[in-house]
Amino acid sequence: MADAYRKNSITLPGAVAMGTGVMIGAGIFALTGQIAELAGPLFPLSFVVGAIVTGFSAYTYIKMSNAYPSAGGIAMILEKAYGPTTVAAGASLLMALSMVINESLVARTFGTYTLRAFGGDADSILVPVLGVGLIVLAYLVNASGTRSVGLVSIVMAVLKVGGIALFGVSALWASGMTFEATGGDAGATGFVASVALSILAFKGFTTITNSGAEVTDPHRNVGRAIVLSIVICAVVYLLIAFAVGSSLPLDRILAAKDYALAEAAQPALGQTGFYLTVALALVATASGLIASVFAVSRMLAMLTDMKMIPHSHFGMPGTIKDYTLVYTVVIASFLAVFFDLGRIASLGAFFYLVMDIMIHWGVFRHLREEIGARVWVLLTAILLDAVVLAAFAAMKWQSDQLIVVIGLVGMALVFLFVRVFLARNLVREDDHDHGRC
Repeated sequence: MADAYRKNSITLPGAVAMGTGVMIGAGIFALTGQIAELAGPLFPLSFVVGAIVTGFSAYTYIKMSNAYPSAGGIAMILEKAYGPTTVAAGASLLMALSMVINESLVARTFGTYTLRAFGGDADSILVPVLGVGLIVLAYLVNASGTRSVGLVSIVMAVLKVGGIALFGVSALWASGMTFEATGGDAGATGFVASVALSILAFKGFTTITNSGAEVTDPHRNVGRAIVLSIVICAVVYLLIAFAVGSSLPLDRILAAKDYALAEAAQPALGQTGFYLTVALALVATASGLIASVFAVSRMLAMLTDMKMIPHSHFGMPGTIKDYTLVYTVVIASFLAVFFDLGRIASLGAFFYLVMDIMIHWGVFRHLREEIGARVWVLLTAILLDAVVLAAFAAMKWQSDQLIVVIGLVGMALVFLFVRVFLARNLVREDDHDHGRC
């Protein structure tokens, strides 16, 4: 499988661009309104807390990636922590699915903002149609090769980070630095629950982990790229959150939660600002989707190579990496068609937080001494994830029990699926490096 990847094909700037590309594509344009719905007027603070929680989580990934850079990333971490077991395979598949869910979230956001530019309805059937079109475009770019992905990611990251930062500063300046999104109180549980979506907005840093084998000087640059991506996105998120809050009262943010930035641009910057914001949204979502498809297809390929999940080429030519790229875009397209933004975000948060807890626990139990990880950081990461997950599940159970049930059933089916597969296709532990039961 190593021959399928090109070492040193992703530079440090390219890795940072991939991480910020995924994060900003989903976090700002798709989740700002969703977070405000849960956190109320404190929604800018939710991004700060989300960055802190993500920082504790990132510690585990950085320590593991520095020690064992791999194209499998998270799958590698779980396999080393738990061995070739149902736990490792199931948690790896949860991560892959959360990334695919994120792709459908970004795709629908692309469709929503595109329709807003033409005065269309955000509930129109054209939203998923446009989203699927973007997913197909992401497939074509990824099929053209790794270097195309890196080049596109760098160019788009520079455009959107600069453009979004300019929007934030301009909106704050036009509003006179006042904060309009006051009133209402979501309560402590609502605020903590909102952090689950804020974490989802930052989880794109795992894109870098999953491409570790292709990053130049990975033992140093993977960790650097993760830290830089989180810091850049935290600054951008906070700037934009205050810009939206300074332009719109809370009720208007909630009414336009799927396209809050475009709605905020008009009163602050006029019609021209509105169209420029829509253009930025299209660039951000497109680049985010391209980067995410790149990473998740390689993670699935690694899982297949490790014999932890089944695969079939269905008569397609090419390598395993080519097949998993097709699987990725097909599943993302299905989700984009049948789920709305709120439910997609919720499902992604459930899958990611459960997987994240399992990674920290596995490293704490089996690998902390081997990689020199600090126990208190690992345990803090587990505690923070657990508190946020519990609050988010409680809020969703009150407002949308179906998505909680779908999440629980989905996770159960994932572990049952890999359990049956592994039982029929026994993988010897000595086929893997450092496997643990």
